[in-house]
Amino acid sequence: MDDQHSGIMGQKSAICRILDANLDRAREGLRIIEEWCRFGLNSAQMAGECKEMRQELARWHSSEIRIFRDTSGDPGTGLTHPQEERRSSIQQLLQANLCRVQEALRVLEEYGKLYDAQMGIAFKQMRYRVYTLESHLLGYQRHQLLERSHLYLITSLSDQWFAKVEAALQGGLTLVQYREKQADDGDRLADAQKLCQLCHHYGALFIMNDRVDLALAVEADGVHIGQQDVPISLARQLLGSQRIIGCSTTNPDELHRAIAEGADYIGVGPVYETPTKPSKPAAGLDYVKYAKEHATIPWFAIGGIDPNNLNYVLDAGAQRVAVVRGIMEAEQPTLVTQYFLSQLKREHTLRSLEAGVSKP
Repeated sequence: MDDQHSGIMGQKSAICRILDANLDRAREGLRIIEEWCRFGLNSAQMAGECKEMRQELARWHSSEIRIFRDTSGDPGTGLTHPQEERRSSIQQLLQANLCRVQEALRVLEEYGKLYDAQMGIAFKQMRYRVYTLESHLLGYQRHQLLERSHLYLITSLSDQWFAKVEAALQGGLTLVQYREKQADDGDRLADAQKLCQLCHHYGALFIMNDRVDLALAVEADGVHIGQQDVPISLARQLLGSQRIIGCSTTNPDELHRAIAEGADYIGVGPVYETPTKPSKPAAGLDYVKYAKEHATIPWFAIGGIDPNNLNYVLDAGAQRVAVVRGIMEAEQPTLVTQYFLSQLKREHTLRSLEAGVSKP
């Protein structure tokens, strides 16, 4: 009888230690996410959601569970992994802690059923709340970074193209589109996966050109579609609201239609004739001026823009530009990227000051 009682108590002790460790883990992970929602994103709604879940976890973290804690006797305290020792970006930090919270909640859900039937139900519901938070958080992150991005690099494959993209990322680039029309799907998939990982390592957005299926396959941040590609509505249905959809436009009608259909940003051009779009006549600076007055979402002037003509494009009203050859064919992509960014930042600052002065 004593042995049976001892066994039951030993089992209860182990269960409570598991619950204690995972309640701590979930609360800590949520606090890390909450701090970024509060200070990094200035989102009271998402910070409040994190705080509410932390408080619910605290209510379950009773003294009866805590009393079984045995930190010195826990063999797991010394276990670690090299990936835990560094974080290369905010995105990686958030993803790691979201996974940490989700795993802890799954453990709490299962072991909680042995402790209190209501605990299993509560943590199952919370796990789905965290999945929703993850979706909203990553979508919010993407759209905020899009809003802050003023330079957009579109790739063209050539010698050392991957190294040139990385050099631009080292110069501060935060938005990259993989564009390759000729390669087969296997090569495109491999290149896109590699480039997506590189962009996320530097905290930049990765956009897939044309192909919604490949964007989903490599977990891209979004897709860019042309006038002859799948409709924006279908792309949105497949990608969801948290990913970015961009659309090329060449005239006012296409601009207004893309905005009405729900694009997150548009390309405006080609401003100058470019071999990238040999069949498209230049839309010119007049279209840039039109976009300045009528576009209600982020827009990027595109087409033949380089350091020599950038100021003409800025004078026409652009604050964001997309570049292909200007960076991909540059001998020093990092320096050229920094030049573009400095000019765009200066223009954005001047426009912001002018807007402030013009307010009544």
